[in-house]
Formats: sequence, C-alpha cells, structure tokens
Amino acid sequence: MFLSPYAKRSKDTAGRLKDEPPCSMRTDFQRDRDRIIYSKAFLRLKNKTQVFFAPDGDHYMSRLTHTLDVNQIARSLARCLSLNEDLAEAIALGHDLGHTPFGHVGERVLDRLCPLGFRHSEQSLRVVDKLEKDGKGLNLTIEVRDGILNHPKDGKPATLEGAAVSLADRIAYINHDIDDAVRAGFLKEEDLPKDAIRVFGRDTSERINNAIRDIVSVSEGQPYVRMSDEKAQALDALRAFMFEHVYERANKLIQESAERMLGELYAYFSERPEELPAVYRNLLEEDGKDRIVCDYLSSMTDKYAIGVFKRLFVPREGSV
Repeated sequence: MFLSPYAKRSKDTAGRLKDEPPCSMRTDFQRDRDRIIYSKAFLRLKNKTQVFFAPDGDHYMSRLTHTLDVNQIARSLARCLSLNEDLAEAIALGHDLGHTPFGHVGERVLDRLCPLGFRHSEQSLRVVDKLEKDGKGLNLTIEVRDGILNHPKDGKPATLEGAAVSLADRIAYINHDIDDAVRAGFLKEEDLPKDAIRVFGRDTSERINNAIRDIVSVSEGQPYVRMSDEKAQALDALRAFMFEHVYERANKLIQESAERMLGELYAYFSERPEELPAVYRNLLEEDGKDRIVCDYLSSMTDKYAIGVFKRLFVPREGSV
C-alpha cells in the first residue's frame, strides 16, 4: 500500500519501552492492536457508561461501542489520507482503556478524591504500560502510547495518525451522543443548533460523512490532519450544545450516587489496602496507596463497582 510521506511507517517506529524480537507475520503496530483487543481492560469497556447510566434499551452507546465508532472513523481517515491504518487503529482501540465507571462523572469524582489527580487519558497509558498482564503491561510502541495519551482535544499527538484519532473521537461521541439523547428524550432533533446542522446535516450518518470528507479535503497531501474552520466551529458549537443540554443533565442524574459509591470505596480501600486484588497490592510499595486505589476503582465496570459497594456497605437480609 502506498503511504503518504507524512505517514508513520511501521519500520520507522521509535520502538518499545522494552526491546523484543519482531514478529515474522505482523508489523509492530498490528501487534499493538492485537494486544489491546485481547486485554482485560478492553473487555471491560462493554460494561462502562458512555453517557447514560443503565439505560432502558439495548441500543445506547457503551464505552466499547464508542471505541469501535472511533476506530471506524479513524481508519476511514487514515485510509483516505494514505496514513498508517494499523497505527490509527491501535491508538483508537486503546484510547479509553483507562476510563472510569459511570462515565465522566466517575472521572471527575476520582480526580477530586485522589491527591495525585486523575485523567482518563493518562490512566489509559498507565493501563497499557503497567497494569495489564498482571502488572507487566503490554509494552506497546512509542507511537501508540503517544496517541493514547494525547487523544483529548488539548493533546498534541506526535503522529498524523494520532491526530486523526483525536478528531475521530470528537466526531464519534458528539454525533452518537446526540442519537442517545434523542432516544432518551433529553432533546429533539429540532433542538439542535441550526447553524451547526446547516453545516453538517441533520442525519447522524450525513454529519459523520461530511466531517470525514471535510478533513480529507483540507488535509490531503498536507503535514497535518485538521478540519476546515467552518466545520471546526460547527463541531465546537455542537459540543457546547451537548454539554449544556445533555451531558450536565445526564451527569446530575448519577452524580450523587457515583460520588457516594466511589467516595466510600476510595476511603475503604485506602484504609484497607491489604484487601485490594493481588495485582494492585504488588504495586503499592512502588506507586503508593493513592495511585493504586485509583487504579483499582477506575478499572471497575459500572456493575462491578455497584456490586462491591453493596457487598461492603449494604446490610444483607438476616445480618446483624
């Protein structure tokens, strides 16, 4: 396959944190993709909230379906721009591995509870570097690690593939969160900002397609991946609208419960670190109690966090 001169070629990778022999069948970025897909953290994404917690319906986004959406958009961008599709795919699949239970509410709660702070992009890197494979980590390439860490809007990815994933993330969550918000009755299609809809289109598929077309038109043959000013401003308008009318409202519905559960669990395991699972106990001396308790809580799915909370704090029938 012909690659753009600005693409990151697998043979030019900066390597891994620990050297290891190459694979005879797969490039380094393909190996990273496979390691992420078969990781425990990736499997847990299916039971982590995207926006709506425990929705009544089968078609709401989870953190896993969001990740798959980001992957598809990032691969489309990479293919159209002749970038390294394997690198874009590995970054996309790994970008949210460190996300908390209860969506961004959980992230905010842990950031407040932990003296060291908490950011899901940094935690995603910690997952692949240290927590997976019983504390050994996945030993991913420098380029995939960089893309995972720098996927938020304020990040500065070192590769164009990383920049493609960052844009794909925003395109995916804004558009599919609109679908979920309409499905949940939080808003109606006609409530969306008219100028942004005029620029992108009213249908989700049309908006995503127009976003990809715009990025390709602006970025083809260039040493950057970006949107036109018009589309970027319209996407920002949609994002601001969603924060005001959907995200803050949805967050309020679970804020009190998430704060109570995570707060109680954080205090409990901080006082009793010996009750942490072995993989976390083994890192206590090296990384400290605050970070390790955060590691454990952020790894939990919504259901698991609720189950642990009930086991520890909700009296069972017949108990004294």
